[in-house]
Amino acid sequence: MTESNHVSSNFTNMPRRDVLKAAGLGAGLMAGLVTPAAAAEPAATIWSAEYWANKGGVKLNLWRKRLGAPKPGAAALPVVFLVHGSSNSARSSYDLTVPGKGEYSMMNVLARYGYDVWTMDHDGYGYSGSSGNSSDIASGVEDLRAAMPVVAKETGQQKAHFYGTSSGGIRAAAFAQAEPDRVGRLALSAFTYKGDGAEEIARRRKNIDALRANPRRKRDAAMIHSIFSRDGYPQGYDPAVAEAIINDEKNFGDTIPSGTYVDMAANLPIVDPKKVLSPVLMMRGEFDGNSTNDDLLDFYRQLPNGERQFVILPKTAHAVGYGINRHLLHYAVHNFLAAPEPVSA
Repeated sequence: MTESNHVSSNFTNMPRRDVLKAAGLGAGLMAGLVTPAAAAEPAATIWSAEYWANKGGVKLNLWRKRLGAPKPGAAALPVVFLVHGSSNSARSSYDLTVPGKGEYSMMNVLARYGYDVWTMDHDGYGYSGSSGNSSDIASGVEDLRAAMPVVAKETGQQKAHFYGTSSGGIRAAAFAQAEPDRVGRLALSAFTYKGDGAEEIARRRKNIDALRANPRRKRDAAMIHSIFSRDGYPQGYDPAVAEAIINDEKNFGDTIPSGTYVDMAANLPIVDPKKVLSPVLMMRGEFDGNSTNDDLLDFYRQLPNGERQFVILPKTAHAVGYGINRHLLHYAVHNFLAAPEPVSA
């Protein structure tokens, strides 16, 4: 096919409503920017298409979803680009089907909200080719640089909103730092800044020599299952989700690039918050072992744009988008993306 505000670090002892208010999100929720049931309404048929970008001879696979096919002369939809994390490729991250378990495709959810939704397999993942490198954060930034001209050509828009989860959040934030004119709003889920005090980052640091020894690491069924147990909150997920991911990812073998794990173990911080100019939403699962409140609030307080929000999502762990309470993530993201632009006094 074709190619906010000051916040307190003591969130854990606050009622959920107060957490949302303190983070700057509560006013948006209460103002009725979103009807929660809207994402579940069937609406029009979701259209999809596959594209290819070229990064120095490496073909990178892009996947797009929206309500209805684009029509010449029709008004453009706002573009959202979803950036995947370390362990799974784009479609199992953002367009997952879990039979009989409800909607697990964040692409479908955002498409029904009226967005033109894109994602891509990074270098060495999924349907994309591989340069042979470890696909670290710097490589991910170059992948996004290669993808954006394709997005601009197909949508007519030079700028997109970005959402990234885990190391995908680091990729997205690093891209926003490097290419501020390409990024509208930036939503970061399960982000890690310096990683201090985070149990999962400590585990990776202990394994740094093995991670550095090979540009790819093992990613078998056991490793995928560990994503849902390592934070000590397995009840936050339906067991069918891991099986659906395993079924999708088996098509791509049992290894994936190791670069983002090396970066998160040895090279943090990678993003300078003072250089991220976009409005930013930061979201953290209540039981996320990849970060601490203090780590993320350190990043949050340094952001130069006054339009920013910090949200803790209750009864969720690191992989929020795969969780039983993923609707909280969808709700927070859409409220942020749909917020009216502030006007100057």
